[in-house]
Amino acid sequence: MDSLLFVLNPIAGGGRAKDLEPLIEESMNKHKINYDIIFTTKPKEAVKIVEDSIHNTIIAVGGDGTVNEVAKGLINRKYGTLGIIPGGTGNDLSRSLGISSDPIEAIKLIVEGNTKFIDIGNANGYQFLNIASFGFDAEVVKSASKFKKIVKGQMAYVLGVLFTLIKFRKKEVILEINGNEYKEKLVLLAVGNGKYYGGGMKILPKSKLDDGYLHLCLVKDASNLLLLVLFPTIFKGTHLKYKKYVEIFKTKEVKIKLREPIIFNIDGEIISGEKEIVFNLDGYKLPVIC
Repeated sequence: MDSLLFVLNPIAGGGRAKDLEPLIEESMNKHKINYDIIFTTKPKEAVKIVEDSIHNTIIAVGGDGTVNEVAKGLINRKYGTLGIIPGGTGNDLSRSLGISSDPIEAIKLIVEGNTKFIDIGNANGYQFLNIASFGFDAEVVKSASKFKKIVKGQMAYVLGVLFTLIKFRKKEVILEINGNEYKEKLVLLAVGNGKYYGGGMKILPKSKLDDGYLHLCLVKDASNLLLLVLFPTIFKGTHLKYKKYVEIFKTKEVKIKLREPIIFNIDGEIISGEKEIVFNLDGYKLPVIC
């Protein structure tokens, strides 16, 4: 096996990722695999580390933010394989890939080195591996980021949901999906390759990371009160039973026009100021150990 590079975010998961260093060293030495470990010191640094690296296989050790940065570096340079050892609070992409949250099992996968090629989504030029969205959930992500300074894990999202419910208003949009046009009042729209986002919410239960399609979930015209009932069902993926309010599509591209600029969520990163959004797939597929 070629030499491996582990890009480790020491503050991910409240420091849990840093505690994985001895496990990584023990396993690599046991299997006589050459490796390097680099610790990140600031946001976005992992992208540059990967772009400048000569390693072919690069493993993100941390949460979804670390994974996204390592993946972006690999995509930018157009070669190399992504590995993941989950060490954050959400770990949504690794969950969608079926990678165990047990670090020993995740490291075992890295040693075995089995890969699949996954799709890369685009949203107005922003690349994503897992899920992009706007509406209620994007505003929850923005609110939850503030609560994460106080509490960790899913509780931050729960508080974000309650806070967002107070001020949320539905979005009037025009959608173009598979050549058909729809005018809707949306609570949220999620489009992506993976199944999970937001710390374990199974928003796209039928999606596949490597099927060459984007999967789309619309939640339409539900009242804020009904959202209190509907939103918890997303964690189990049972929201699809509310067919009056939830609709699923499978498409290569979706175009969206809005009346006013909004924020949208790209793999957990909030982007603002967009009135028109085009979601489609990149021509490049990323090899991932899973």
